[in-house]
Amino acid sequence: MEKPRENPSVIGVMSGSSLDGIDLALCRFERRGEHWTFAIETAETAAFPAGLRERLLRATGADALELARLHRDVGIAIGTACKAFRKGTGAALIASHGHTVFHKPDEGLTSQVGCGAHIAALSGLPTVCDFRTLDVALGGQGAPLVPFGESRLFPEHSAFVNLGGIANISVHTGCKAIGYDVCPCNQALDLLAQEAGMAYDADGALARSGAVLPELLATLNALPFYGQSPPRSLGREWFEEQLKPLIGGPAPLKDRLRTVVEHIALRVAGELERGRSATALFSGGGAHNRFLMERVAALGAARPELPSPELINYKEAVIFAFLGLMRWRGEVNTLASVTGAAHNTVGGAVYLPN
Repeated sequence: MEKPRENPSVIGVMSGSSLDGIDLALCRFERRGEHWTFAIETAETAAFPAGLRERLLRATGADALELARLHRDVGIAIGTACKAFRKGTGAALIASHGHTVFHKPDEGLTSQVGCGAHIAALSGLPTVCDFRTLDVALGGQGAPLVPFGESRLFPEHSAFVNLGGIANISVHTGCKAIGYDVCPCNQALDLLAQEAGMAYDADGALARSGAVLPELLATLNALPFYGQSPPRSLGREWFEEQLKPLIGGPAPLKDRLRTVVEHIALRVAGELERGRSATALFSGGGAHNRFLMERVAALGAARPELPSPELINYKEAVIFAFLGLMRWRGEVNTLASVTGAAHNTVGGAVYLPN
């Protein structure tokens, strides 16, 4: 096997908690002093194989054998997608986040399914995965990991918000970065949209037609997680246990959806004000939700900025490609100032295809 070049083209792979599919971004990076430049050579979202999405939705209640099978099958799905995606490209390395099933850093564990050995074997490329475990073993949250990449790839920005399955924020001041999960986002919005037979609420149109339910909003805002100081992070099991039961019926769907939008906007706008940010770069599927973005702008002092649609959709895949490159180079890719770990780390396990 030919060893990848020092700065190879890297396939970043992301499967977020909103379960939209497998995001793939082929990226090239070039070092410029303390920072790096990047280019997305091509990007796409691959659909989950039949039945796999539904199994992942049920994963928190699965038995040990089913979790082992999911680890294998998600790895096979990612490896198969990467094999097709890399054809005709100069890809030399894969960096796969995997799909988070359990995230309980207070118990010293985090679990992402998506076997790196299967990815490497099927794609024929060295694969970096399991980015979070070392940080958790050192007392950190194992999340968010994205702020490291933001500080190196987007030095012109100081605040970032990703509206994925979970909304998270990072703020960079000088040499220090802090980042943490804010609240559930598309996990909740998409779940409610599915009650109306939609995969998601396009542009927030259904939510816009509803009215805020004051009691529900107060209950959501009073959840104990929001009283925790950073570092803090959320897993899907928290959403299933704590928030999902609150947003079910019997109130009209459009009103529940409107209330959840208001809840997300209040939490995000409030955290941006706490970080004293005048502007923030937004990404993730929720950034396409026009009504949600309007409410964030109306409720806070920070001005939301939107990058290109390609970067909105694939920013996390780009950053995990970069984290994988840093792991391949043996350089730090996880910030203790963000996660609360004992020290910065070089996170990730490496699988070679031979």
